[in-house]
Amino acid sequence: MTGFSTEQVHAGAHPEAEFGARITPIYLSAGFVFDDFDHAEARFAGTTAGYVYSRINNPTNAAVEAKIARLEGGTAAILTGSGQAAVTVGLLGVLKTGDHLLSAPSIYEGTRSLFRDNFARFGIEVEFVDEPLDLEDWRRRIRPTTRLLYAEAIPNPKNDLVDFEAIAGLAHQHDLPFAVDSTVPTPYLFRPIDFGADIVVHSASKFLAGHGASIGGVVVDAGRFDWAKRPDLFPHLAESVDGAGGPSYTEKFGAQAYSAFTRGVIASRLGTSLSPFNAFLLQQGLETLSLRLDRHTANALALATWLEARPEVASVDYAALPSSPSYALAQKYLPRGAGSVFAFTLRGGRDAARTVIDSVELFTRMTHIGDVRSLILNPATTTHGRLSPAERDAAGIHDGLVRLSVGIEDVADLVADLEQAFGALAR
Repeated sequence: MTGFSTEQVHAGAHPEAEFGARITPIYLSAGFVFDDFDHAEARFAGTTAGYVYSRINNPTNAAVEAKIARLEGGTAAILTGSGQAAVTVGLLGVLKTGDHLLSAPSIYEGTRSLFRDNFARFGIEVEFVDEPLDLEDWRRRIRPTTRLLYAEAIPNPKNDLVDFEAIAGLAHQHDLPFAVDSTVPTPYLFRPIDFGADIVVHSASKFLAGHGASIGGVVVDAGRFDWAKRPDLFPHLAESVDGAGGPSYTEKFGAQAYSAFTRGVIASRLGTSLSPFNAFLLQQGLETLSLRLDRHTANALALATWLEARPEVASVDYAALPSSPSYALAQKYLPRGAGSVFAFTLRGGRDAARTVIDSVELFTRMTHIGDVRSLILNPATTTHGRLSPAERDAAGIHDGLVRLSVGIEDVADLVADLEQAFGALAR
C-alpha cells in the first residue's frame, strides 16, 4: 500500500472511459441499460459484473466505496444515506430477533436511542457494560444469544476510550465479531481493523466529507472474520443465496459473506442507498482528509490545553491531554492525534454555558461535528436533553458541559473568540 495521502486521492478512482474525465463523474441514473435479454438475466443472477439499479449500487458510489475500504484496510464498503443508516444496516447484517448485542456505554446518543427503542421493537436485546475498561465486565455479560460486541472509537463528547484490541480478542475467543463506529477519528487517525475490528461504521457526513454539505454513512467489512465457522450463530449466512438450494453466502463469498448479505438483503431491501450526488461530495472531501485532520487535531489540542488552564473551567474531556484517564490508550491507538471533538465543563453550570455559547462570534451554534468550521453546543439541553438528570449525571453530561467540534480556522482566532466569550462571564 502506498501512503495514506496518496491513497485518499487515487484509490478507487479511474479516468472515465468515454470522455476521459479524471474525476469519477456523478452518475445520476436510476437504472442501467442491458444489451439484451440474456444480459439482463446474467446481471440479475450476478454471473456478470455490472450495475442493475442505483438502489443496489452505482458507479459513483462504487468508486467512493472502494476508496474508503482501501483507506480503512477493509475488503468492501457499503455507502448508506446517513451515519444512522450505516449503524442500522451494519448491525442488522449480523443481528436478528432474539439476539443480544453487547455495547460500550459511552456512545452517540442517537445510536443509544436506536438500540434502546428501535432494536427493542425488532426483538434485539442491547446491554451496556458498566465498566468498559474491565475486560471481565464484557466477558461475564456474553451469553449464548450474544452475536456482536460494539464500541465507538472516540466517544462524543467525553473522549472515554476503550481498549479495542482487548475487546476484539475477547469477541474472537467467543467466535463473535466486533464492530466499531470510527466517525470521529476517521481512518487517518485510527484504523480499527488493524486492532481486530471486523466491522467499521462511519457517519460520512462528518469528517470524511468534511464540509457540512451532505449526509451519508458507510459500513466497512474487514473481510477477515470466519462466518462459516459457527453457522449456528449466523444461520442467515449459511442459507442459499438465491433461495433455491444453491451455494450459501459463506460458500459463494467466503470472508465477504457479511458484506454481500448486508448489501444485497439489508441495505438494498431497506432502501438506504446514498444519492450519487452526495457520494460525489464525499469523494471530494476524502481527497483532502489527511490535510484537514492534521489541522483539526492541532487546533483541538491547542484549545484543550488553553481551556485546561482557565479558572472558569472545571475539567476538559480530551484524550490527548496527559490529565485524561484515556491518555495512555490514546497514545497507543491515536498517535497522530485524538480528533477534534471534545468537551469542557464550566464551573458556573447551565448559566455559564448559556453565556459562553451565546457570546461566541466565530464558533457556530450547531448540532453537527466534523465541519471545517468550529461548532459549539450544550449537550445537556440538546443531544442529551431527553435523558433524565440522573442519566445525564451518570454519563457525565453536566449542565455546564460544552461540546466543541474544532474546525480548521487559525487557532489564534478560535482562542480569541473563546476568550472574549469567557469575558462575558464576568459582566
